[in-house]
Amino acid sequence: MPNFQFVDLESNDAVSALLSADRRIGLDTEFMREKTFYPQLCLLQIATGNDIHCADPLSTSDLSFFWQRLMDCPWVVHSARQDIEVIYHTADRMPHTLFDTQIAAALLGFAPQLGYAGLVKELFGVELAKSHTRADWTRRPLPEAALEYAAEDVEYLLPAYELLTERLSKLDRLHWAEEDSAFLLQPSLYKGDFRHAVNRLKGAKNLRDRARAAAARLASWREEEAVRSNRPRQWIMKDSVLLEIASTGPEDIESLSSINGLAPRTLKRIGNKILGVLNNARNDKFDYKPPARPNEKQKAILKDMNAAVSACAEELEIAAEIIAPKKELSASINGYPDSRVFTGWRRDLIGESLLDMLEQ
Repeated sequence: MPNFQFVDLESNDAVSALLSADRRIGLDTEFMREKTFYPQLCLLQIATGNDIHCADPLSTSDLSFFWQRLMDCPWVVHSARQDIEVIYHTADRMPHTLFDTQIAAALLGFAPQLGYAGLVKELFGVELAKSHTRADWTRRPLPEAALEYAAEDVEYLLPAYELLTERLSKLDRLHWAEEDSAFLLQPSLYKGDFRHAVNRLKGAKNLRDRARAAAARLASWREEEAVRSNRPRQWIMKDSVLLEIASTGPEDIESLSSINGLAPRTLKRIGNKILGVLNNARNDKFDYKPPARPNEKQKAILKDMNAAVSACAEELEIAAEIIAPKKELSASINGYPDSRVFTGWRRDLIGESLLDMLEQ
C-alpha cells in the first residue's frame, strides 16, 4: 500500500507548497451520489512526483484558495468525466489542462473502457486491490484502509502519463489524446438543460403527439424538482411512472391514482402539480417525429461508412468505436452530423471521406 499524507486545506501555505502552476498532478476523487442529484465530493487524492496527498473537502467551508491553485495545475486523471463533473459542480471551476489516461490508452490499442486497475496491470504488472469501492466516503473519520485504497488510485497516474505520452509521441498520436482530453473540459457536458430532459427517458423517443408533449413537460418538471431538492430523479418520479402518466394522460386525481407505481403519499404531495403539467402540455404543438428508420440507400451508405471506419481502426490497431461509434454514424444518416468523427483529428483522418459518402 502507498504512503500518503493529509494536506490541510485551511492552510494556504500548505496548499501552496503542494500545488504550483508548473507542477503536473495525478488526481482522483471519491464521492457519493446515491441520495443526491449532484454528486457530493468527499475526498481528493493528489499525486505529485513520489508523494501522495489526501485532501478532505468536507473539513472546511472556504476552499477558494485551494480551488484556484488546483485549477492552475496540469491534471492527469483516469476516466476523468465523473471527476470533472463532481469538481465542477462543487467548485464551479475546471482545470486549464487535462490528460485522461483512459483516452490515451485507447488510442494505443488498449480496451476502450479499460479501468485504472487494468491499465496499471498492463503497464506495470501490478495487481491493485479493490476492496473499498463501496465505502461510505461521507464517514468521518475515514477508516485507514479506505484511505489507503483511495491513495492507491493515484499512485501510478504520473508514471502512466510518462509511458503513454512517450508511446503516443512515437506514433504521432499525442495531439489526439490531448484533443480528446480537452473535450471533457466543456461546461456544457455537465450543465443539464431542462428542455432536453425527455431525451434521457428510454422509450420516450417513440411517443407521439400529446403523449410526447406530456413526457417532455413531465421530464422537464422532474428535472427542476430534482435540482431544487438535490435528490435523484428517480426519487421524484420513476421513469416507468412518468411514461405511463404521459401515455394515458389522466385528467383528474382519481385517474391519476390508478397509475401503477404512484404511491398515495406521492399523489397527495404532488398530484395537483402533475395535473397542472399535463394541462399545460395539451396546449403544446405536436411537432416531434420519432427517428425514421433508414431506407435502403441510407442502409447501404451506413454499411460503407462502418466498413471504412473498421478498416481505418484495423490499420491503426485501435477499436473502431474510438474513431466513430456506430450510434453516431447512424444518427448522421438521419441528418444529425454531430459526431466527433467530423471534427478535429478524426475529420482529418477519415471524417472528410465519411462526409463525402453522406453527400452521395
